[in-house]
Amino acid sequence: MKKLMPICETCLNKNCFIKKHLHLEKMKNYVDKKHSFHCNKSKQFMLEGAPLQGLYFIYKGKAKTVKTGINGREQIVRFTKEGDIVGFRGFGTNNRYLIGAYAIEDIILCNFSNEVMMEILKNIPEFTFNLMLFYAEELNKSENNVRKIAHMSVRERVIDTLLYIHRKFGQTNDYINIELSRKDISDFAGTTEEQVIRVISNLKKEFLINVSGKQIGLLKINSLRKEIFDHKYILK
Repeated sequence: MKKLMPICETCLNKNCFIKKHLHLEKMKNYVDKKHSFHCNKSKQFMLEGAPLQGLYFIYKGKAKTVKTGINGREQIVRFTKEGDIVGFRGFGTNNRYLIGAYAIEDIILCNFSNEVMMEILKNIPEFTFNLMLFYAEELNKSENNVRKIAHMSVRERVIDTLLYIHRKFGQTNDYINIELSRKDISDFAGTTEEQVIRVISNLKKEFLINVSGKQIGLLKINSLRKEIFDHKYILK
């Protein structure tokens, strides 16, 4: 069976950075230069330290970006879904990727090469200005995450992570629309898998969440938010 390949003009991802600027006349000169491909679940499509190959835009599916930390452990720095950009860390300032990326489920990616992206940035001021604002927002989020890890307890970090993925992916039929392992949650929360298992078990006993295998649903969102109210900057 022939696999579906994305066409920018008919793409439904309204939050995609490319789609948002497709109304610009000059942008139409570049969309046909993209390369699209499929990546199977759990496969790595971006290697930390590898030569820069432009920016990736997720057309369909979910992914995680990781950064190697102390003792070689991978820390999850971001979860991404349809329309999100992957690979912007280091783009324009380094010749190599500063992060790696894995498919959480089967995904379709659109890639714009270094050369094409540089042409866009030089020739389309509106795109360049909006990308600058995007970088500023991401920098602010990164700084907040550093403060979060420094000041939150383990329980608060896990709750914050659950609230984050709930906001990011939504919830259907009582469960968040993404299945993450306890290790994924711990790698994002900056704690251990054992501690995540313990906190999730306690939250379930307190009837704050639903759990079925890797599926987790939030039952009392306001109660969970109250627990991290003192760290409300992370809710932005």
